[in-house]
Amino acid sequence: MFDSPDQLLDKIRLGEDSVLECKAMVFAGTKVKGPRPDDVADELAAFANARGGVLVFGVADGSRGVVGIPRDRLEQAERFVRELVSDLIKPPLLPIIEKLELPGLDGQPRPVIKVEVPRSLFVHQSPGGYLYRVGSAKRQMAPDYLARLLQQRSQARLIRFDEQVVADASLGDLDPGLVDRFRTPQTRDDRNTLLRKLGMAVEDDRGELHPSVAGVLLGAKQPEKWLRHAFVQAVAYRGEGVADAADLSGYQLDAKDITGPLDVQVAEACRFVTRNMRVEASKAIGRRDLPQYDMTAVFEAVVNAVAHRDYSVYGSRVRFRMFASRLEIYSPGALPNTMTVDSLALRQASRNEILTSLLAKCPVPAGIGGLETQRSTLMDRRGEGVSIILERSERLSGKRPVYEVLDESELKLTIFAAAIDAAKGCGEGEREA
Repeated sequence: MFDSPDQLLDKIRLGEDSVLECKAMVFAGTKVKGPRPDDVADELAAFANARGGVLVFGVADGSRGVVGIPRDRLEQAERFVRELVSDLIKPPLLPIIEKLELPGLDGQPRPVIKVEVPRSLFVHQSPGGYLYRVGSAKRQMAPDYLARLLQQRSQARLIRFDEQVVADASLGDLDPGLVDRFRTPQTRDDRNTLLRKLGMAVEDDRGELHPSVAGVLLGAKQPEKWLRHAFVQAVAYRGEGVADAADLSGYQLDAKDITGPLDVQVAEACRFVTRNMRVEASKAIGRRDLPQYDMTAVFEAVVNAVAHRDYSVYGSRVRFRMFASRLEIYSPGALPNTMTVDSLALRQASRNEILTSLLAKCPVPAGIGGLETQRSTLMDRRGEGVSIILERSERLSGKRPVYEVLDESELKLTIFAAAIDAAKGCGEGEREA
């Protein structure tokens, strides 16, 4: 928006409106004296809740004159913006902050800071409440307006979140190789047409084509750049929990934030489990490995966790917690529709239709030890995953996995480890690489 200095200057000369706000910045010692952080947070949140907009620091909003920001205060001014969008707005904003020069009243170039806020996937609350932009003013949302906006932006689950536009991402942010893997030999569509058909790109309210949430999750190398909670947090603990560790500095055996496209997250999460579970070697008839977990069941559980989680729940992530006797997998979001934990193995429902259709085209990753599946892709959409998790895990450990819904906002799966008896094997359990 207003991508060149000339475009921005022309817009400033016309005055503030629905997509432009100007503010001078005043300093006192090492602090920003004006404007007030709460006021700026309100303006930026109002832009995000409407169609987006630009706030320019270094311009007097009354005279529209470019007064600039002292060069030695630019870093301080940028830090001021970064802190308030993170601390004063819920969920936090991810604006584009740019330093540039515009001609002042005397014609000399003066530094300013341009803060661009795209139309958001979320509805944001700032110190002034839930605000939106109307002309050059911000307004408090009426309850019915807020309800409609929540519906439109999918937090009321009326529109699938994975279909929503990621307004601050461009088609150039999608990796060509990651996109072309969904192209069949018969496909003759150009790239933009292919992205539309796959649901990986959609038009925003101005008719511009941008990646969708599903497109970012499977077509960008770093989805967490736009969806900061879209990763798997994996931790392997010593013993049965933190309380068991006498020395808290060593209570974690391994920990990793697993990022990247969703199929990469699936592969790396499975490798995390194989790396940290114990494997006994039996000498009864030749050598036979006896793992703590059935990796086919774990694979199905990981795929389900990333495919069916609720990506609109800001700040929540898929969590893996490995203990000596169990593996816990937490997936954000309540069960979709009218499903219950008792009907999971019997019914089929998907929260993310576009996402699951794309995962059904992603090949099963190679190099996952112990994985036995006849599928060629991550999902087959036949609804057999839960049955595989329950039956294969129970066959190995003798205990049936347990599903629980926590506070109607998170699904927890506990898979129990098979008992490892070193006395019947070859001594101490060994870790599988």
